[in-house]
Formats: sequence, C-alpha cells, structure tokens
Amino acid sequence: MKNIFTSTTTIVTIVAAIRRISPAALLTSVALLTGCAHFPFLSERPSDEMPPAHEETQEISATEKAAHDTDMAGKLTTGDQLPAVVLTEELLYKLLTSEIAYQRGNWQAAYVTILSVAQQTRDPRLAKRAAEIAMAAKQPGESLTAIRLWRELAPESIEATQYYLGFMLINNNLAEIQSIFSARLERATAPQYGVIMLQAQRLLSRARDKKAAFDTLEEILSPYKSSAEAHLALAQGAYTSGDNQRAIKEAQTALTLKPDSQLAILTIAQASTKPEAIKAIAAFLEKNPKARDVHLAYASILIDLKQFDKATHEFEQLLRDKPDDVGVMYALGALAMDSAHYKLAEKYFLSYLAALEAKPAEERDPTPVLVNLAQIALERKDNQAALNWLAKVDSYDGRNAAWLNVQIRRAQIIAKEGKLNEARQFLKELKTNTEAEQIQLLQAEAQLLRTANQAPQAMTVMEAAIERFPNNADLLYDYAMMAESQKKLDQMELNLRRVIELAPNSPHAYNALGFSYADRNIRLDEALLLIEKALQFAPDDPFILDSFGWVKFRLAKFDEAEQALRRAYQLRPDPEIAIHLGEVLWSMDKKEEARQFWREAKTKDPDNGTLKNTLLRLHEKL
Repeated sequence: MKNIFTSTTTIVTIVAAIRRISPAALLTSVALLTGCAHFPFLSERPSDEMPPAHEETQEISATEKAAHDTDMAGKLTTGDQLPAVVLTEELLYKLLTSEIAYQRGNWQAAYVTILSVAQQTRDPRLAKRAAEIAMAAKQPGESLTAIRLWRELAPESIEATQYYLGFMLINNNLAEIQSIFSARLERATAPQYGVIMLQAQRLLSRARDKKAAFDTLEEILSPYKSSAEAHLALAQGAYTSGDNQRAIKEAQTALTLKPDSQLAILTIAQASTKPEAIKAIAAFLEKNPKARDVHLAYASILIDLKQFDKATHEFEQLLRDKPDDVGVMYALGALAMDSAHYKLAEKYFLSYLAALEAKPAEERDPTPVLVNLAQIALERKDNQAALNWLAKVDSYDGRNAAWLNVQIRRAQIIAKEGKLNEARQFLKELKTNTEAEQIQLLQAEAQLLRTANQAPQAMTVMEAAIERFPNNADLLYDYAMMAESQKKLDQMELNLRRVIELAPNSPHAYNALGFSYADRNIRLDEALLLIEKALQFAPDDPFILDSFGWVKFRLAKFDEAEQALRRAYQLRPDPEIAIHLGEVLWSMDKKEEARQFWREAKTKDPDNGTLKNTLLRLHEKL
C-alpha cells in the first residue's frame, strides 16, 4: 500500500506547491525547466455547461483576456451591441421547445431549433448555445457550423475565436490559424503583442506536424522580429519542437532586446542542461536581484541537483522579501522535513496554515501540510496528534484524491494503538463513491489484519472481497500473495494464473509465479519464461531483475545471474536483492564480497528471515 506520509521534497512537488503565477506575471503561461516546474496555462471556460469537445477549443488565456479588456469594453456586454428582437410567443415557444428537447436527450432537435432561431434573430448568444449543444453531443461538424455563426455575429468575441481556432487545429488548417493571428496582431497595440504571440505559439505547439506549425509561427511573427516578444515566442516554439539550440538562440536575442526579461532567461534555462541553467540564471540574478520568479526557478533547480542548503538559502531570502508567501513556506517546511529537522519543518507548516487562515480566499489545498504535520507527530510518537491533524483533511465533496488514503492511514494508526476492531469499523463506515474505492478499503482492512498477525482472518476478508468483485486483478493478486505466505501454494498459483488472464500486460503476476517456482527450485524452464515475460513489460524493474537473476542461479548460469542481480541492486539496494546476490557470489567462490552484501542486508534489516535462513543453510556467520 502506498505510504502517503513519504516526504516529497523533489523539485516537482515543491515547485508545484509554490507556483501561483498571476495573469500579470511573465505575460502568459510558459513551462519551466523540463521535468521541474511549470507555469500552469491559465484558461477559462465560457460556461460551466460547455463540455470539452477538444482541449484546443478551450485554450483562452486569462492574460490575453486581460490584454483585450480595453478593446472589448462595451462589446457584447451592453444591450446596444445585441440585436433588438421582440420576444414573441412564437420565439419563446421555439426557445422552450429546444431546451425541453435537449433535456430529454434529443440534441438534434434542440440544435436545429436553436441554430435556426440564431440565424433568424442574429443573436450571438443563441449561436453560442447551439455550439454548446453540439459539443455536448460530441458532434464536430455541427459544432463548427454553430461556432462559425457565433463568430460571424460576434466578430470581436474572444471565446468564439478561441473555439474556432481549436477546430482549425483539429482540422490541421494552419493557414486559417495564421490568418487569424496575423489579423489580431495587426489590430493589437504593442503591450498586447506578447500575450497574442505566445498564445499563437501555445496553440500551434499542439499541431500534429511540428515543423509546419513552427513555420507557420515564423510567418505570423515575421513582421515583428525587432520585438523581444516575437523572439520569446519563437524560442518557446523551437523548444516544443525539440530544437533546444534554436530555442536558446532566440531567447538570447530576446534577452539582448530586453535584458530584464524573466521569461527569456527561464526559457534559456528550460532548454539547457541543469548545470548550464544554473550558470545562466545566477548571472541573470546578479544583474536582476529582484526577479522573484527567476529566484524560484533557481531554488527549484538547486533542489533537483540535491543542493539543499543552497536551495534553503534561496527560499529563506524569498520569504524575507515576501513573508506571506505560503508556497515558499511549504518549500522550506518540506526541505526541513527531508533533512529530519522536524521542529523547523513544523514551524513552517504551522505558519503556512496560519497564512491560509488569514487569507480565506486563497485557493490552496492544505492536505500535504496536514499530512506532513501528522508525520511529524508520528516521529514524536504522538499518535493522537497525528490523528487530529489527519482529521482536518477535507474530502471536498469527493474531489480530494488523497482523502481516502488519509482515512486509511487514520485506521492504521488506530490499529497501531491496539484498537484493531475500532480501526476495522472506522474503515467500514467510510463512504465510497466508486468500486475502486470499495476495493481499496477491503484491501486496507485485510492489511490491518495481516499487520496484526491475523492472517487467516485477513484471507477471509479477501475471500469475501473476491466474491463481491470476482474479476478484479488487484484483489486476486493480493489474495495470491497472502496464500503464498500461508503456504497455500495451489491457491497462489490458481489466482496468479487468473490474474494473468485478466491483466495479460501486467508484469507482477508473471514475476510472482516465476519467482515462486525459482525459489522452490521447480519448473525452472517455465519460471524463466514467466520472468522473461515480466521483463518485457518492465525491463528496469529491480525486483523482476532479481527474479531473473535468481532463476538463472537455479539454472547454474552464474555469470548471467550475477550480472542481473548486480544491475537490480544498483537500481535498488534492497536487502532481499543483496541476499540473493551474496549467495550467487558465494557459489562463485567470491566469498568475501558475498559477506559484504550480506552485511549490508543485515544493517538495513537485522531481522530478515531470508538472510538468517541463507546463513544457516550455508553454515556461515557474519
């Protein structure tokens, strides 16, 4: 079962916590540093009822909307911009019958009626409604017809244009996209260039033909090559096309034109190796020490390079400059926790919660902080405090993906206090929304029983679960592993073969069955075939490589066994792998090296039963 209390202070999690870029920041949303941080693309949906026909149809940037506020003032927001239509009985009847038809599932009748009324009245709101109906029904042809009418009736509507552009992208009509963005740039003022150019780049980055898309972007931006914004858009376009050298070149040109451009230096970092990115950002910060977003990126890369002290120093400086920045508080708390400085971590996490309480409008989920505070309490052996923190985690009406795992962890803590029946009852009373959640709770209950050394009762719970969900591969796999632990090998094999039938592309059942044969030194040819099948699906899984090495050892192919087990141990220095590798080396008369691996295993897991049995069988003492 996944441990929800694992301290995650990687660059991804910390940056995800601290990044909240406003529309005014950096012109528009742009990805930062591959695999590291991201400026989320801020988008708006025109209506909660508007379903996604395709993700490109909803690419309207909040920054672009802000840039167009002046132009849009008074357009389609005041009565004089809408047609003067008398609401006759006939018109009202058509509108009502259209909505009734739609509610009854007859989208065709609803669409035809509302579209005809839109054509009759020339009201763009009705054309928009027709588009909504068609997109809800996943009818691209009808959707595009309605969107064309919507644009005709409201040529300045950003929403209509954005949806239209999405459909043009789906149809690979790059010429039309070029025409629209070129026209928008011609009408725009200089302050609006950046957001429009980057939106063009963002849209074109989703095209199937990346080269043609980049060529189109170059055509759109060719009249504006003297502007930093054009080179920034080209840099991003080159980067998304996989041309890092061109991306760096364009971003450097933008930086020459606009030396304080944070977006330019971040794009250079994005397209560079991490050491090169660190060097470039450090040089930029010497000249622009107030560039907060660049400082954040710099700190994030330092974390990725495991330079935690330097990253902490950066975040501390950022917090001094902006004491209410909850994202930076979280980063500092996570860094402190990763270094086992629990008191300091607690201080930052408590400050985080206090800052959120002072800003109720701040839309942040405190779940990670509450979980970390619970973990700190557990480190202090204060189970009740941990339970209190976890009880504060909100489900948000089922939208919090971590909520169920948190409840399972609460049950584990309750059981740890010797209240097994109370813990089981707690799980039974939890409300679930899906079959997957029901299964997860049943697995959790069985695990509670196994941890309490009540394996027969755990198997009874699993048997009842399988009776309810007979075709669930996860349940069958768990039951098979329980059966193996109870030496019920026939049941183990039966269930693993059933898992293979249900989930033929999952490597775990192949590996488990193959390893079981290899460990018992039976049916070795079949064991090898099963484990090789598992490796096809997960060639770098250290435990499958361990199984592969072990079956090779049983087949007396010692060199191949050693090679596989060394690779497995390199990928994951697990005690079980070390024990197997040690026995292979012992058989190859590399006894001192074998002892070294066994000592490492004993250090990590002093009570490991496999190690004790191995040493006893080989008459060896460490």
